[in-house]
Amino acid sequence: MSERGALRGLRVLMWVVIAIEVPVYLVWLVQVGYETGQQLARGDVARWAPPVLLPPAAVLFCVAAGWVWWGTVVSGARSSLREPWILASLGFVAVFSVFCGVASVDDPSVSVGLLSAAVTGLGMIGLFFIPAAASRQLPDVIRRRRTTAVPGEVDPQ
Repeated sequence: MSERGALRGLRVLMWVVIAIEVPVYLVWLVQVGYETGQQLARGDVARWAPPVLLPPAAVLFCVAAGWVWWGTVVSGARSSLREPWILASLGFVAVFSVFCGVASVDDPSVSVGLLSAAVTGLGMIGLFFIPAAASRQLPDVIRRRRTTAVPGEVDPQ
């Protein structure tokens, strides 16, 4: 297979993964957010906060973190994943997603927590990689990474 075909295959694979993981994750967030909110007292405005606020927050925080990370990968700079605000925003999404998944059931268990963590992780990965999959620089970055002899050093060609 040619290099061009392999790069096209990688991009298609990334979009297939994103197309499957992201909608499942967002629908799951709305459902578990709704179930979690319904456990609050009737008339409490906070009942609607999880299903209304959590999905947009997940999209915003994960895609923003992915965008900043991808920008540093393209520029060849130090990884932005060490930035506290990126770790905090991703941690916020992960904690609240898993919390809503566990709190949404009548009888929480370890298996429910593991399922919540799996759906959260796959969805967040899909959202995080949207900027990379949509970037025109993806082939250039992959070629540069393959031809770089020393880690962190960019090939002058």
